[in-house]
Amino acid sequence: MDWYKKTKEEVLSQLNTSMDKGLSQQEAEKRLIKYGPNELKEEVKKSFMSKLIAQFKDFLVIILIIASIISFAVGEKADAIVILAIVIINAFLGLYQEGKAEKALDALKKMAAPNAKVIRDGNTTIVPASSLVPGDIVLLESGDIIPADLRLIETSNLKIEEASLTGESVPVEKNSNTLYEEASLGDRTNMAFMSTIVTYGRGKGVVVNTGHNTEIGKIATMIQSFDDETTPLQKNLDRLGKTLGVACIIVCLLVFGIGLLQNRDLLQMFMVSISLAVAAIPEGLPAIVTIVLALGMNRMVKRNAIVKKLLAVETLGCTTVICSDKTGTLTQNEMTVVKAYADGKIFDITGTGYEPKGEFKIDGNSVDPKNVDGLNKLITIGALCNDATLEKNEEGYRILGDPTEGALITLAGKGNIFKDEINKKFPRIEEIPFDSDRKMMTTFHDNYIPNKVVSFTKGAPDIVISRCNQIYINGEIKPLTDELKEKIMNINSQFSRNALRVLAFAFKKYDKLPNNISTETIENQMIFVGLVGMIDPPREEAKKAIQLCKKAGIQTIMITGDYKETAFAIAKELGIAKHEDEAITGKELDNISDEDLKELVKHKKVYARVSPEHKVRIVSALKANGEIVAMTGDGVNDALALKKSDIGVAMGITGTDVAKNTAEVILTDDNFASIVAAVEEGRIIYSNIKKFVFFLLSCNIGEILIIFFSILFNLPVPLIPIQLLWLNLVTDSFPALALGVEEGEPEIMEIPPRNPEEPILNKKMTTAIVFQSIAIAAASLLAYRWGLKTYGNQNLIIARTITFATLITAELLRAYSSRSEKHTIFEIGVFSNKTLTFATIISFLLLIVVIYVPFLQPVFDTYPLSISDWTIVLIYSFLPLVIGELYKLFIRK
Repeated sequence: MDWYKKTKEEVLSQLNTSMDKGLSQQEAEKRLIKYGPNELKEEVKKSFMSKLIAQFKDFLVIILIIASIISFAVGEKADAIVILAIVIINAFLGLYQEGKAEKALDALKKMAAPNAKVIRDGNTTIVPASSLVPGDIVLLESGDIIPADLRLIETSNLKIEEASLTGESVPVEKNSNTLYEEASLGDRTNMAFMSTIVTYGRGKGVVVNTGHNTEIGKIATMIQSFDDETTPLQKNLDRLGKTLGVACIIVCLLVFGIGLLQNRDLLQMFMVSISLAVAAIPEGLPAIVTIVLALGMNRMVKRNAIVKKLLAVETLGCTTVICSDKTGTLTQNEMTVVKAYADGKIFDITGTGYEPKGEFKIDGNSVDPKNVDGLNKLITIGALCNDATLEKNEEGYRILGDPTEGALITLAGKGNIFKDEINKKFPRIEEIPFDSDRKMMTTFHDNYIPNKVVSFTKGAPDIVISRCNQIYINGEIKPLTDELKEKIMNINSQFSRNALRVLAFAFKKYDKLPNNISTETIENQMIFVGLVGMIDPPREEAKKAIQLCKKAGIQTIMITGDYKETAFAIAKELGIAKHEDEAITGKELDNISDEDLKELVKHKKVYARVSPEHKVRIVSALKANGEIVAMTGDGVNDALALKKSDIGVAMGITGTDVAKNTAEVILTDDNFASIVAAVEEGRIIYSNIKKFVFFLLSCNIGEILIIFFSILFNLPVPLIPIQLLWLNLVTDSFPALALGVEEGEPEIMEIPPRNPEEPILNKKMTTAIVFQSIAIAAASLLAYRWGLKTYGNQNLIIARTITFATLITAELLRAYSSRSEKHTIFEIGVFSNKTLTFATIISFLLLIVVIYVPFLQPVFDTYPLSISDWTIVLIYSFLPLVIGELYKLFIRK
């Protein structure tokens, strides 16, 4: 129900309550039974066992489990144990990395107020917030957490900070006036929402919604209703697993059939088929993917991004759209005065944030404000007519109080005027506080003019200017003519068009403090001094990051709770949007259907004054168009869109616990540039996953071809299952892991995002795998043929060892060719990946161990090779590497 559209009388009547007496205790108890406690409902959490079982649902893992059962059944217990161990270790690795269950609801609960001050039976009493019901009259004071959704019925200078709900950090001025038109959440000035905070003034409101019916409650309910979606990598690996599984079954049946036609022993052919199954499946792949993603997570931490979910690391890499909040992510989240108007001149002010460092310039030339009388008076008024405090800590400067007033203290500091010093020099003796009706604040000071009392006023330009009849210009007080007023209002409009928040300043002199301090007498016939224009300035690094996004084919969209003019001005400066028609408001979105929205999101770049539901609709429309969406946010209002997007990115500094617990990625510096760095890292990780999948599959298919052709040509099987397992789990795994930490190629952020539907095994990779597999198989079979010819069938163990050594050495050398799809090893540097060099040495030493350590020889069916044997091994081992490098040159040409 749109309570904000109803008058106070209508609300009280509809809820059958009294503004002065509230509900009776008896009626409150009845309603508590009817509406339930003012708490958020909790969803049933998954058990540990269900999470563990989910780790075994991958098709590739299922095939591995079946292979281990068959191996155990036919007596190959060592093989079975090794395979099962890999599967279990991989499952627990995945569980550990993703073990942080979502705690968004718990975080929302923590934000709720524990108690509330209410009127019941005509008496003011404090009750647990959970016992509030619609119709309760709640009293509000500065510092209170709003305990439920309220329709305000009385206000006195009431300001509420709604950043957690709307995303905008500037407190909202509240009143009890009825709104007759549709208003977005941030514009409902007669409402107070659960979990927001009173920062100033007092108020009284009637409870209209409790629990899951509040705005916060709706968010909690929707968060729970969104299912976790599978990532592109999950889909790709599942598709790859099914392809490998089907291919494995077909090849096993084919070879088993050929063997029977050759009248081979049934049990022997069954064992050969098991060998093929072992050769076909890259047993180490699931574990390597998990480890490489985990390493990627650690690298991202160094780039200010904490990734909570393992597979989210890769999803970042195929992001096509980044939907970013404005405040704090694209901007500094620190109001900064950038323009001033005094003495009939416009001054530019440099410096950003709350650090009081910067210059005052006119026409590009620096000026000292102490030498410009009107400018000096302007910044002095800003510092004195002010309730905020600037403090310095280890992390830098911060403001205690209103950000707008903080910007004025910083401005004064840039002119070497400091609040503490100036307040002692010209003490405040009286004040008229700001209120939302007058839109002004006035303070009275002694000693500013000898033997006089001065009042300083700041406020909305149109109102302050209308209350002035004189102007202070070049050290003189002159009449404020209509011509001058028009000029000042034009400057105000000019500032506003540039999305600046404008304040006007004036003063008035008295012989002594007036007896009648009323706004009508004091804030009239004042002397106008000047204007200041302030903005939350864009981050410089965000501008560069957006340009990098454009190069990378990634679209940047701004979604903010701020006003359209401000949002567009910032978006234009950052290079997100060029024309005003690329911006749209939440109110306009309400009149657009979901179907039409799918078309509209292709062109709009800025969304202003939006609600949580709008954000979800925008993300859903983008996803419906096939985009991979990363969504940033810090408030409770962002949680829904964070959950709905492919990648939720929460702010680590300003973000609420709700946003952090809902998102997959947390930025430790709240900086848009860190998102782009994370996207780059995601691209590198996916590229590396492709590299080691390419490496592992070409090796495994090479192994299949070795066994297949040996059966086809009626030769003894050149490799036994334990040797193939050793290859797949140990020898291949170290280089594959090393490929997983390969540096990104220089052009990684200059190519469009990949299609998430494109399989890992695309046409290009499949062709390359075919060439490499044939090269590996040919090299190994040639070495095997040499071994059989030299030592004869009766010394099959020596021929098998030569084949085993050739295959391992060829695969280790081939790993160097897998480092890039298009650059040769000489272009990227043969030894530039030190991890790969180390992995190659370790793998080769392990090969030496299983060949030459006596007690391992019977286990692996190996024989100590001679120097002449190794000469043949090395000659044939270089064949796949040479073919791989020549293939790259041919493709490039």
